[in-house]
Amino acid sequence: MKILILGAGQVGSSAAYHLSREEANEVTVVDISAEVLRDLQDRLDIRTVVGNGAHPDVLERAGAGDADIIIALTDSDETNMIACQVAYTLYHTPTKIARIRSADYMNAKKLFTQDAIPVDVRISPEQLVCEYVEQLILYPGALQVLEFANGRVRLVGARADRNGLLVGQRIAALREHIPNTEGRIAAIYRNGKSIAPEGDTMIEEGDEIFFVAARQDVRVFMSEMRKLEDPVRRVVIAGGGNIGLRLALALEQTNNVKIIERDPRRARIISEQLNKAIVLVGDAADEELLLEENIDNVDVFCALTNAEEANILSAMLSKRLGAHKVMALINRPSYAELVESGTIDIAISPQQVTIGSLLAHVRRGDVVKVHSLKRGTAEAIEAVAHGSSENSRVVGKKVEEIDLPRGAAIIALVRGDQVIIAHHDTVIQTDDHVILFLTDRRQIERLENLFQVGVSFI
Repeated sequence: MKILILGAGQVGSSAAYHLSREEANEVTVVDISAEVLRDLQDRLDIRTVVGNGAHPDVLERAGAGDADIIIALTDSDETNMIACQVAYTLYHTPTKIARIRSADYMNAKKLFTQDAIPVDVRISPEQLVCEYVEQLILYPGALQVLEFANGRVRLVGARADRNGLLVGQRIAALREHIPNTEGRIAAIYRNGKSIAPEGDTMIEEGDEIFFVAARQDVRVFMSEMRKLEDPVRRVVIAGGGNIGLRLALALEQTNNVKIIERDPRRARIISEQLNKAIVLVGDAADEELLLEENIDNVDVFCALTNAEEANILSAMLSKRLGAHKVMALINRPSYAELVESGTIDIAISPQQVTIGSLLAHVRRGDVVKVHSLKRGTAEAIEAVAHGSSENSRVVGKKVEEIDLPRGAAIIALVRGDQVIIAHHDTVIQTDDHVILFLTDRRQIERLENLFQVGVSFI
């Protein structure tokens, strides 16, 4: 697949990294900075072109004429939209994805049609990060909360502690503990290494466990891994930028929310947009300010500024001063791994949150949703089974009969409104939404092939 990425910023570089690792993809990256492109080309097997991605001559040099997908990820909404327009008008590029930061553009749905601005998929990293943090606040104690099947199924990551009912017991005991629930453990990571979850596998304190459960059963499963935490009431957000403002707007009706913003002018602007949240002018790394605001009574502190060093510092200080849980927005993967092993509870990576939205449109077969996990080494996928037993590798077969690649497991099916936890004898039917967990994303091509139907079906 020929993929053209416009913009080599943090999101664009992350997209290039993930997509170029798959042998089936030919990736070209366009950016106005020759230096940034040289650095990217030294690390990745990609082609680069210097120039403005919205200019026809630059798109021509980049190979837009035969590109399958154009992904416009520059910092400018207008550049991204014009690039998609030019690609469609001149080259009829089949799939056009654009990063759109402005809420005004995102909400103007009539703008994005083939007769107006031909953007097939709009991605807002800010909105995705906001929704990601919302889910973490909704399920206290979770490390990750990801949705499938329009929210009917959730994949939750949680660290087992000594108060979890299943800790020190075999996985098979789950059926005895919670017999009338729908859920299954998808993966276990112990000391950073993946362990295949079998019935006789013992859950140990400190294990990072990913489980899939129907929405209504998530809290019951959480209680098996760790003691359930009280609902979040008090939230402090450091940074009143796009993400901080969106999160405050989403939470202020149900939570006590405060935003700390350094810039008095920006603080005034966001205070006019908020109804209940309190906006404070100051430095989130100011110990005196945090103590004045009773940081020791805060349930969640979210550091969401544009400076990751400032996020790390303010989150660590808040934790030391007594905040129950702290989260920090961190772009560099090396930083994220480092801080999560220390005082910061959750490191939020915008790239990892965003990349799943891109991968879902690049995968072959009918892939509805992709979530990147464990810094990109694992994936959770929702794919739709098509065809019949004659021309499909999965339809009409029991789970145990499907030739899954190493490290892959079918965890659950969604059939209409019914959530079915997959067992060895579960039979997959046409139009089932199949939820899979893949601990080794190098096997993704084999997994994609399973969900492509034969020629006789077309």
